[in-house]
Amino acid sequence: MKKPTNILERSLYINKIRPFVDKQIVKVLTGHRRVGKSYILYQLMNIIKAKNKNANIIYINKEDIAFDAVRNYEQLNEFVVSKLKSDAKNYIFVDEIQLISNFHIAVKSWLLDENNDIYITGSNSNMLSSDLANELGGRYVEFQIYSLSYLEFLQFHHLDNNDESLERYIHYGGLPYLIHLPNDNAVINEYLNSIYSTIVLKDVVQRHKIRNAEFLERLIAFLAGNVGNLFSSKSINDYLKSNKEESSVNQIIEYTNALAEAFIVHRIGRYDIAGKKVFERGEKYYFENLGICNVIAGYKPQNRARRLENVVLNQLLSCGYAVKVGTLPTEEIDFVCTKNGETLYVQVTVELSTQKIIDREFGNLLKIKDNYPKIVVSGERSFENTYEGIEHIYIRDFLSGAKPHNVNRQGMNLA
Repeated sequence: MKKPTNILERSLYINKIRPFVDKQIVKVLTGHRRVGKSYILYQLMNIIKAKNKNANIIYINKEDIAFDAVRNYEQLNEFVVSKLKSDAKNYIFVDEIQLISNFHIAVKSWLLDENNDIYITGSNSNMLSSDLANELGGRYVEFQIYSLSYLEFLQFHHLDNNDESLERYIHYGGLPYLIHLPNDNAVINEYLNSIYSTIVLKDVVQRHKIRNAEFLERLIAFLAGNVGNLFSSKSINDYLKSNKEESSVNQIIEYTNALAEAFIVHRIGRYDIAGKKVFERGEKYYFENLGICNVIAGYKPQNRARRLENVVLNQLLSCGYAVKVGTLPTEEIDFVCTKNGETLYVQVTVELSTQKIIDREFGNLLKIKDNYPKIVVSGERSFENTYEGIEHIYIRDFLSGAKPHNVNRQGMNLA
């Protein structure tokens, strides 16, 4: 196997995975196509080889035609068993394993031998989690790989941390391969379009045997144009029908589930802050990659508020928060974030230019009567740091890992 040279390390994920190296537990990397899962595998191989020069690396990449004959668990197992060594530690890497039918049967068998250390990647969350949960129980750990964070984007592109770099990141998103393309809008959009089409075709249409691909694309366009709006499957269906789109609630549910499983969108449910319960209906949709969202919906000035909300959501998820939309009796909190038993409340706004906006954004948070940290993230650089005890963070500082005092005091981590 010939690995790429000049691999840029993504330490956020390597540091999470490293404690599980050489442990008899399957390491599962998930995320949509081209977010860099394969390159993280290459980095892990380098780490393993540096530590153990006799390590036996076995690598299968199902996007490589060389492995086209490996299509089911029997063929997969036969290939791997033929490469195992009894006098060395075996490190088994299988990239895009969901393309192999009943793969979990082979993985379960390899796990019986303590001489095997197993790493797999996939681009479909449901297929991986359901099969592995049923077959392996607690013997696997999952790491979701996201597009580049803002700081990773700066590192990969050798950019200074300024507002121009931030706007480029929000415009084009964080797919790692962009570093190989010229900073040309037409070229980048063509690449993003090709990735979007591949994900929709291979990870949604083909995998779920979707018959009405044209309607699926119109649904995706609708979601891209309404990022951060509150919907239910019924309300989406009603809107599309009002525009003479033939659909059904069940079809909407099926298609949005497929989009979430392929990591195209994040579906964020609602949480009743006062009643401390999750609502069964009503959710918001955000895009995993803003560049793809902008290609679909257009990079329009009037959508800046939605883009800022989306980029904040992506940052929170990549930092390991579980995120819900918060509801109060008459107000909404953009994000209720939980991690390690702690909670963080986040409001996002483009500007804080009028007292009405200030009262709304900070006032909603002030109505929450617990002592967990609360922050407002905005595109407004000049606003003061706090307002009646609620802290404000400029969007670029937030994406750069700034920790407001009340968050830091609670031991939260935003980077």
